[in-house]
Amino acid sequence: MGLPKIDMPLFETKIVSSGEVVKYRPFTVKEEKILLIAQETQESEQIVLAMKQIITNCCQGDINAEDLPMFDLEYLLLQIRAKSVNNTLSFTVTDPDTQDPVECEIDIENVKLDIPEGHTKFITVDEDTQLVMGYPKLEQLNDFLSIANPDVNQGEVLFDVMLGCIDSVVVGDEVQYLKDFSKDEVDSFLGSLPGEATVALKNFFETMPQLSYTLEYTNTNGDEKTMLLKGTESFFL
Repeated sequence: MGLPKIDMPLFETKIVSSGEVVKYRPFTVKEEKILLIAQETQESEQIVLAMKQIITNCCQGDINAEDLPMFDLEYLLLQIRAKSVNNTLSFTVTDPDTQDPVECEIDIENVKLDIPEGHTKFITVDEDTQLVMGYPKLEQLNDFLSIANPDVNQGEVLFDVMLGCIDSVVVGDEVQYLKDFSKDEVDSFLGSLPGEATVALKNFFETMPQLSYTLEYTNTNGDEKTMLLKGTESFFL
């Protein structure tokens, strides 16, 4: 007699960026092991690979993890985690005053996707020209995480991410997609942008939707503190 086949329940959630409803199952022991091993390495590349594999394995339909904006990927993975284990997420933070580790637990249901008021994908260059932005995706997550590395040229990384996220340029009634131009042409165009457009580009990245949670804790000095947790670095690394 063979071993039984275990049926997994299905759940639904929405892809925030598109409004599309996606069905997913809890992850199995196999997928939990993939995530735990990646977290233990503390290497962003391994975290990215684990996130991609779990999303691909657990979601039904035509969901491609590489096509999802980072905040959709993070949100979806948290929903899968909540249905797979429990709603409690345990991890350690470092108090900035004492530099001591603090053991924390949070309810995943209280982690929200923060979309700042006034955030827009459209950036005005001049009265005839507008940039249409796309959100960073999985392939660019490593670039974002590498910015914290002191050996990395932050300006160069940010420029490359910025370049990869401009979807198109609207000139009057004409839409020009940057994928149709060479890197040199795109670099030249970006180099000619006025200062106001550059500020707006930075604001686009600074106000992108991301997971957030205000953590309340007591440090080793007995002081009651709060810490704002955001994004992949807080919830998966």
